[in-house]
Amino acid sequence: MSWLLNLYKTYNANTDQVGMIEKKHNGQEYTLLPIAHTTQNAHIEVRVTEDGEFHSAELIPKSDANTLIPTTEASSSRAGAIVSPYPLHDKLNYVAGDFVRYGGIIKNEEPFRAYIFQLAEWAESKYAHPKVKSIYNYLKKETLIEDLSKDGKSIVLDASGKLISGWDKKFETLYSEKPLIFSTVTGGQESAFVRFTVHNPEKTMQNVWKDSDVYESFICYYKEKLGDEDFCFVTGEKAPATERHANKIRNSGDKAKLISGNDTNGFTFRGRFTKANEVASISYDASQKAHNALKWLINKQGKTIDNRVFLVWGNEHLNVPDPLEDSFSLASLRPTALEETKKTNTLHDYANEVSKAISGYRNDLSTKAAINIMVLDSATTGRLAVLYYREVDGNRYLDKLQNWHTSSAWTHRYRKNDEGEYVSFYGAPATKDIAFAAYGPRASDKLIKGLMERMLPCVLDGRSIPRDIVKSAFYRASNPTGMEKWEWEKTLSIACALINQKEGLSVSLEKENNDRDYLFGRMLAIADVFERNALGNEITRATNATRYMNTFSKHPERTWKVIQENLQPYQVRLGAKATYFTRQIDEIASRIGSEKFNNTPLSGKYLLGFYSQRHELYQKKETSQETAESAEKGE
Repeated sequence: MSWLLNLYKTYNANTDQVGMIEKKHNGQEYTLLPIAHTTQNAHIEVRVTEDGEFHSAELIPKSDANTLIPTTEASSSRAGAIVSPYPLHDKLNYVAGDFVRYGGIIKNEEPFRAYIFQLAEWAESKYAHPKVKSIYNYLKKETLIEDLSKDGKSIVLDASGKLISGWDKKFETLYSEKPLIFSTVTGGQESAFVRFTVHNPEKTMQNVWKDSDVYESFICYYKEKLGDEDFCFVTGEKAPATERHANKIRNSGDKAKLISGNDTNGFTFRGRFTKANEVASISYDASQKAHNALKWLINKQGKTIDNRVFLVWGNEHLNVPDPLEDSFSLASLRPTALEETKKTNTLHDYANEVSKAISGYRNDLSTKAAINIMVLDSATTGRLAVLYYREVDGNRYLDKLQNWHTSSAWTHRYRKNDEGEYVSFYGAPATKDIAFAAYGPRASDKLIKGLMERMLPCVLDGRSIPRDIVKSAFYRASNPTGMEKWEWEKTLSIACALINQKEGLSVSLEKENNDRDYLFGRMLAIADVFERNALGNEITRATNATRYMNTFSKHPERTWKVIQENLQPYQVRLGAKATYFTRQIDEIASRIGSEKFNNTPLSGKYLLGFYSQRHELYQKKETSQETAESAEKGE
């Protein structure tokens, strides 16, 4: 119950956000829902006057379809032919009193009768809002379809004046083109969802579904209709309980529920209980607030991959460092800071940015602050499960995060700044990028979400990265010929970061490191840069060092002989300039020794040596060019 309690507390701590419309990066709106409310995609908007007369109607574009509506326990769980109307906005067959008169087909009980009876109770109660009264006074006249058809902007009728269930070519004699309603609604017109508002030409009025006074009106009215009180396992207090809990948790079309006990045939309780509330009882207020807080947090800062949700939030501060992100995102490096670190050519500046960011979060936390990490997914359309949940002390969480970004750090060059330019950063890669390195850019979402879940204990508990993930990244980094250059460079730096979690080496070249595999990697890097210098900028083909890299990792002594033979023409081409490279190769080879210069396969350390040596050579080249340019300018 701890996750429910923390969500309940989160809702209570953010009541000022209830009903406040926010937008995601794709423009989609969302809000922290009031209790006894949910969201629904509406298709038709009907405006009535304050006097309860029809004013106008129009079809709603998809970008504006998401609508906040009041709901009851029964309506939030209705399915199939069950007549459980929403209190105000609902489908056409519920809200239109003349639905049957215009050819609508119903099963058993007429939905409108249940709908208008329920709306009348609210509109005539002491909590009734004037806008709700206006809508009720109009709908009880039972002329909605008649008015919509006359208005001509939403629904359409056939030649006999009946609702057209589905579009057919035979109706082309009545309508020159297919009416928009059939492109807006999935199914027939009877399933169109209708939302209502009140039009006032003299003053600007807030739409009913965005009016906080209307929210409060229904909440006060509905609280008096709740059932008997019971002990709430979430709050520890006695309050009206519920056995029906919210769906639409991940999105407006999500039917899966986290809590349910609707199997009364004995398969759920297995003979241990006779009723669902004997397992655990949850108050209506706690259930609503916890579920609404969860929906809000998922929209606000959750990551969803193949319907699996990864969510991190703080009890005191919602926005906390995400364990799945890389050091670049954590540090939020400014473009100016990036340029400074680039000029100074030190990695300490990048590491300091991460430390400063974590220290900033730490300063905002109290001694009792907690961080929540949750993973949700569903195996079926009706059941949602909490696959992973941890409540971690805030300072401990930040300590683990800092350790991850320090121990699994390497230099990467695949991120872009605000200007769209590629920049370097030093730190740990994001888990999604680790999936890229291990499985390639075409990896399925199912594979990616599984890896992301497996990486959480590595970040939060300091566990070693699973061997199969490291091996997969290692093998892909050792096979550059199967990738484009940018893909290989990204895979290489990420593989080095994963390998280095265990090895603990520096990106800077360790010239005194006499490890056999590290030295072999250095030799391969020198051969690569040697040949690349001889080829020049005009020839972009792969060097022999990268072409034979995969074979070299398995049979270094035998493959090195082939690579060295292929370097001879380039020694002739470079002439005296080749001496620098050949001397370095000879010096490193002599340190390996004849007893270790064999075909034993190389470990991941060779990639670290390869990267660091190549980085060192290119850094020297850039420094030499800058010195030459300065000399020409007389600086």
